[in-house]
Amino acid sequence: MTSLYERIGGDAAVNAAVDLFYVKVLADKRISHFFEGVDMAKQHRMQKGFFTFAFGGPANYSGRGMEVAHRKLVSEKGLNDSHYDAVMENLGATLTELGVPADLIAEAAAIAESVRGPVLGRAAD
Repeated sequence: MTSLYERIGGDAAVNAAVDLFYVKVLADKRISHFFEGVDMAKQHRMQKGFFTFAFGGPANYSGRGMEVAHRKLVSEKGLNDSHYDAVMENLGATLTELGVPADLIAEAAAIAESVRGPVLGRAAD
């Protein structure tokens, strides 16, 4: 079976999605504060690498695990399910705006949901 990465359009699609995703996230008052002081160029690179890997593309992601990467956001800034829901909304809106078919958006959402537990510092949901 062809990977989700390939079916959504490969590297160009992931790059476009991450760029638009962060435009939406940074404009979203529910979650934008989590990115204050963050090197957004690095954040874009890390997110592109993660999406590429998670969607079945080349395994070039070298970032920390989800729990470690988000631990301070949970303990110091109160990252919780409502924030994760906002991220999921922004991801869905991004993929919709880019013309990704609904079945592929659902597949991407399932992948994103699969790391909710570790991101929020608990066992996988």
